[in-house]
Amino acid sequence: MKKLIPVYVRVPLIFASVFGALEYFIDSGDRPAFIKYPMVALFLVVFLFLLIAIEMVISAVDNVTYHLLTEEQKKVLEDAQSVPFTESAFYQNILKKLTRSKTIEQEADVMLDHNYDGIRELDNVLPPWWVYLFYGTIIFGAIYLVRFQIMGDYNQDQEFQTEMREAKVAVDAYMKTAPDQMNKDKVTLLKDAPSLAVGKDIFTKNCIPCHRADAGGQIGPNLTDHFWINGGGIKNVFNTIMEGGRDGKGMVSWKTSIKPSDIQKVASYVLSLQDSNPKNAKPTEQEAKEWKEEAAAAAPVAKAVVDSTATKVVVK
Repeated sequence: MKKLIPVYVRVPLIFASVFGALEYFIDSGDRPAFIKYPMVALFLVVFLFLLIAIEMVISAVDNVTYHLLTEEQKKVLEDAQSVPFTESAFYQNILKKLTRSKTIEQEADVMLDHNYDGIRELDNVLPPWWVYLFYGTIIFGAIYLVRFQIMGDYNQDQEFQTEMREAKVAVDAYMKTAPDQMNKDKVTLLKDAPSLAVGKDIFTKNCIPCHRADAGGQIGPNLTDHFWINGGGIKNVFNTIMEGGRDGKGMVSWKTSIKPSDIQKVASYVLSLQDSNPKNAKPTEQEAKEWKEEAAAAAPVAKAVVDSTATKVVVK
């Protein structure tokens, strides 16, 4: 190994292997092990120091040993080191074990009697690496058959469901710290109970002083009727909570203290209180205007038309 791999490659390779093994086997969460655990960093520093020291000692011993050799021994050593790797005894021995092929001089021992226009066939054995790999597939197939078909271990559908659950956990963990992408253009009205419950909780903690617990209005306007100063509907209510109300006398902006996705829940909860008619609700603000949803405003108004030829009313 020492002669095949230079020291400037060998030392970083060994160190990287040990470093990778430590990071793999030590559970350090989202931080590298050598940062989270100072003892790991100390071990790596000591290991690197010892690795370099050992290489220096080996190099010094090689130099001393070389100078103790006779000129004839030095020549034999240099000749051996000058042989190309593919012609070295080590390489040839490995190649022979992997292929078991016969040399040209031994081809007569494996020559078959087949002869076609002077073409002869050799009966060389299969390469051992191929044979062992084939045996390995048979063993793997037998274990797989017993484990999954006979013993009834998990199937592909169960594996998929497990991975999906793990992926969901990872996504949920990411979403806790991920940037919130909700905005006025993408916001939609939420009607599911969990979202409205979260919206109610945030409303209770932040909005009661101005709007009362029933949203009937106190310092701030009544939120249960259909009259709005900055426009009704989910997009306008979301934007008002996000950016604030009228300059100087309206509600402050909440975007620095409530994340956008939670503002969506608050806005949805507020709109769920429409027509709740709380007691002693605050009168409608002078600046407020009645809000009608675009879909409702755009819907055709039914008209009663009297059919002059029949005694019936047609509704259009």
